[in-house]
Amino acid sequence: MDDCQFKVSRVALVGSGAVGASYAFALLNQGITSELVIIDRNFQKAEGDAMDLNHGLPFSPLSKIWAGDYEDCGEADIVVITAGAGQAPGETRMDLINKNSRIFKDIIASVMNSGFKGIFVIATNPVDVLTYVTWKYSGLPASRVIGSGTILDTARLRFLLGQEFDVDSRNVHAYIMGEHGDTELPVWSNANIAGLSLMEYKAQHNNPTDERLEEIFVQVRDAAYHIIERKGATYYGIAMGLARLTKAILNNENSVFSVSALLDSEYGLDDVYIGVPAIINRDGIREVLKLNLSDTEQEKLHHSATVLKKAIASLDL
Repeated sequence: MDDCQFKVSRVALVGSGAVGASYAFALLNQGITSELVIIDRNFQKAEGDAMDLNHGLPFSPLSKIWAGDYEDCGEADIVVITAGAGQAPGETRMDLINKNSRIFKDIIASVMNSGFKGIFVIATNPVDVLTYVTWKYSGLPASRVIGSGTILDTARLRFLLGQEFDVDSRNVHAYIMGEHGDTELPVWSNANIAGLSLMEYKAQHNNPTDERLEEIFVQVRDAAYHIIERKGATYYGIAMGLARLTKAILNNENSVFSVSALLDSEYGLDDVYIGVPAIINRDGIREVLKLNLSDTEQEKLHHSATVLKKAIASLDL
């Protein structure tokens, strides 16, 4: 037999709610991992999802899906956490901080007791705070604790800008940075369409106006509230983002995503997890990219970090 053995990749999903189940479905459809174990305090729900997903295996390269427990995390490459209380209509992500931080304390302890040595990916809100909580409780290097951060906000921004310019959103390069929440900010100074800066595009086409760009950003920032009003929760977009992030990790891609990462002097900030562009590979966060922000953007990012640090300080860690 060839000395080069096939590496079985395992993802452990903690939380089989709407986000978790959508993420599992995305993994199955794209054949991103070899094994998927679903863990939920409602074992019957996890088991039902596993049974349902297994019926799609004849159409996917994914090889094994089952409902398991925390012991299965010991052999996992990635543990993705979507468990926790959801955001209700009229509730901010920060309103969830106390109840979800208590839930996380038990989850992280259970995962680490399995002997887990992989990478955490956190999607539960408030995601920046809970990623910090995971880092503290797990004792893992910060590079192996990643929050979904503003990955979805950035996707929303690129989609809306693509619509505005009538350009494929995959050719729009722009980031939302900061908290995944009300203090996030658009980085217009670094936005471009296939290499043409946003400022150059505006000069050539006399649009969009600054007022229109602000309208687009507000739509991005408040998108979750509008979706929750209409259907109770958001889950498809974030599930796709999590699947893409998982693929980048397992395939050692060195791809750039606006994730929640621990800052250590970058942007003049430290000891806070916050949404920033970062290079992601098989080791987790390889590097936080340091964009040249405008003075206004830098000020807004620091304000966002202050809000997150205040939230973290309110917890008993």
